[in-house]
Amino acid sequence: METRSTRPPRSPRPSGPPRWVAVFHDATSASWRSAAEAPDRAPVSYAIGEMARTLRARGEEVAVDLWGPGENGEWARFDPTPAAPARPALLVSSAVPAASGASVEAAEPGAGHARHVERMEDRRRQVITAGLSRAGLYDLAAEDVTAVRTLVDHVDEATLRRIAHWMAVAAGPVE
Repeated sequence: METRSTRPPRSPRPSGPPRWVAVFHDATSASWRSAAEAPDRAPVSYAIGEMARTLRARGEEVAVDLWGPGENGEWARFDPTPAAPARPALLVSSAVPAASGASVEAAEPGAGHARHVERMEDRRRQVITAGLSRAGLYDLAAEDVTAVRTLVDHVDEATLRRIAHWMAVAAGPVE
């Protein structure tokens, strides 16, 4: 029986002088493409988290390499997710509890109120996940997703924005 690795071959080294570069594998074209690059690692790590979250939401596999300047100033490959779990679980449900305690089913075309409630919940979720990302938590585990959902369900947007601000302040200045 042949065993096949789900990981594509390693990415080629980026061209040019060493800087921080995130390279994602595109399964449809079987090629690697640069998704983010910067002189500092922090914005590239943030981009890796956002891109991974987007790809997982689409049901796609995530394969990423992180390149940057090594100890001797030459290109080096780094672990893109040093603190991330091996396979984070995503929680998906057809009924999302609203802040009022009522349940809102998946919106159908023409269900204006349900869509509005869903958009507001998505907006509050984006606020808190942006704060977590700013604090350095780019890839959330199942219990993190549950905690975010609980906050979104029970806390208004102004309070969530304040919490996100606290996380940004705690994270310190962007390098």
